[in-house]
Amino acid sequence: MTTPESRPPADGPTRPEPVVRTAAGSVRGRYEGELAVFRGIPFAEPPVGEARFAAPRPVRGWDGVREASAFGPPPPQDAGLQGPAALLNLPTGDDWLTVNVWTPEPAPGSRRPVMVWIYGGAYKIGHSGSPGYDARRIARDGDVVVVTLNYRVGMEGFAHIEGAPANRGLLDQVAALEWVRDNIAAFGGDPGQVTVFGESAGAGSIAALLAMPRAAGLFRRAIAQSVPGTYFSDALARDIGAALAAEAGLRPTVADLSTVDPRKLTAAGEALGAKMPGFVDRWGQAAPTVTPYAPVVDGEVLPRMPWQALAAGSARDVELVTGHNGDEFRLFVALAGRLGQITEEQASRALRLYAPGPDGAEAYRAAFPDASPGELYERVQTDWLFSMPTLHLAEAHLAGGGRAHLYELTWPAPGLDGALGACHGLDIPLLFGTFEADLGALLFAGAAPGADAEALSSRFRAAWTAFARTGDPGWPAYDTERRLVQVLDAEPQVVPYPEDVSRRLWEGHDFVPLPLL
Repeated sequence: MTTPESRPPADGPTRPEPVVRTAAGSVRGRYEGELAVFRGIPFAEPPVGEARFAAPRPVRGWDGVREASAFGPPPPQDAGLQGPAALLNLPTGDDWLTVNVWTPEPAPGSRRPVMVWIYGGAYKIGHSGSPGYDARRIARDGDVVVVTLNYRVGMEGFAHIEGAPANRGLLDQVAALEWVRDNIAAFGGDPGQVTVFGESAGAGSIAALLAMPRAAGLFRRAIAQSVPGTYFSDALARDIGAALAAEAGLRPTVADLSTVDPRKLTAAGEALGAKMPGFVDRWGQAAPTVTPYAPVVDGEVLPRMPWQALAAGSARDVELVTGHNGDEFRLFVALAGRLGQITEEQASRALRLYAPGPDGAEAYRAAFPDASPGELYERVQTDWLFSMPTLHLAEAHLAGGGRAHLYELTWPAPGLDGALGACHGLDIPLLFGTFEADLGALLFAGAAPGADAEALSSRFRAAWTAFARTGDPGWPAYDTERRLVQVLDAEPQVVPYPEDVSRRLWEGHDFVPLPLL
């Protein structure tokens, strides 16, 4: 039920504020231009006290009308790329598990397509109130309802802790999708036409949701942007969990870790992340990622790897768009200040660690004979971490009877005089149109976007929202004969998969849970 309400204006009449009745109680948002926006609506109880490290619990109802004009507080997390200052002046408190809604018409019966954004951040940072995730342009341009959500990251959401369920961050996402199912019609959305979309760890989360029985039926379509292939085995997760707890001087148990304030426990993750490159002999490929968190293939919440689950038909009824950027790993090289400085020794080490098969390093050198050490270093890590997991996800979905559309973003970011290329994360400011926020400030160098950027940004939103509405993003579905892919550039085109050299190197490779060595 939706009713207009307004408060006495200070100096003249104001537009009535939208009030929507949810299952837990009424919420009051505000009109912002053509949209009604609701922020900070709880979808679960605060996961503190007795609920610490537990699966999300249903939110208790409230009387009266709850104000929904401000984002909820972010979950406890590392400082991230922008440093501690990025977390200053944000809401504080324990209501981390909240959703936000942008809707063209907050009225039952509107039944617009619903798009639910799941943020990335290496499973250790991120929150839905980040300025880069302002969804107004997607909702407005596509005439859709957009929902963004918070989920637990880092120690609270993904550390393996005795006495706690694994993958608590994924369980938060399921609870938010259940909230959408039960409430979104009152905001003008169609609960039968829900599309989840996310990038990086958000895309990894979506791949996991496609494999999770608990998420079955909660969404009809999925868009996974730059899917990472990193999932932990139970043994690896337990070992890393013990190391995380040891950084805090504790055992990896609910009883021990619950004695530390969640906002202070993040320091253990930051400390261990800095040490992880020294653990290659024990943690293998996971060590250089410097994130001690990932979804765990625990056999219960996440029964098996997404690639194996999709190939077995776990989500054959879900339509999929997935894709990656052409120069994914260059962002991390740039942030480390190592552009143009990769040595032959560093390239050789990366090839030995990440190239598939016993002769993978030699195969890469033969396949890219003119590549410099820096190019080989980037190529093998782009392939291992993002592009080949993404390609294989589409192919696994086909094998399981599903339909997938594949894309590659090749348009270079203008920041650093174009040196970043089509790097990781570039698709976020292009999709949201938030060129000056968060990572967009680096990728666009703080300058106003040019005509090519604006056109590509509009194309992203048109394709994503068309897919949410019809299941067709505007280019052919992928198959293993023609292998047609939408290349997103200043002049978009549909061509056979451009990274065919890498595809052949990884043909037949199985993405399995990262082991404890």
